[in-house]
Amino acid sequence: MMALTAYRRKRNFRKTPEPWARAHRRAKELIFVVQKHRASHVHHDFRLELDRVLKSWAVPKGPPRRSADKRLAVKVEDHPYAYKDFEGTIPEGEYGAGTVEKWDAGTYAAKAHELHSQWEQAQGSVFARALEKPEAMAADQEACERVT
Repeated sequence: MMALTAYRRKRNFRKTPEPWARAHRRAKELIFVVQKHRASHVHHDFRLELDRVLKSWAVPKGPPRRSADKRLAVKVEDHPYAYKDFEGTIPEGEYGAGTVEKWDAGTYAAKAHELHSQWEQAQGSVFARALEKPEAMAADQEACERVT
């Protein structure tokens, strides 16, 4: 799958436990996943399913506590759909070395004509705009405390 070429190129799948890049059939509902990534710099990765892959952003300061809060979100390479379940340690010396843990996940709904412009723009408020219920990410106060 062409969209996953950059993902494949950056990884040695003989060494990393990350999932191989494969196409998947579109499910009835679109998913999102937020993963805490303890790499060279601790950050969160925000992923939205679109076009049979997970469009991905690195969010250095973590998810916002309120939908009005803005965060920098840096677009990174698309990830395979199977990455939605990935948790583990990427070995030292490999791209993205460090521990990845799933922090939040669920489904979202977006208006079709807005969906593509949301990920293309990749602005800092992508969390608040992309999710139908952005307050769900801040519902667990204890989880929010771990981010800061």
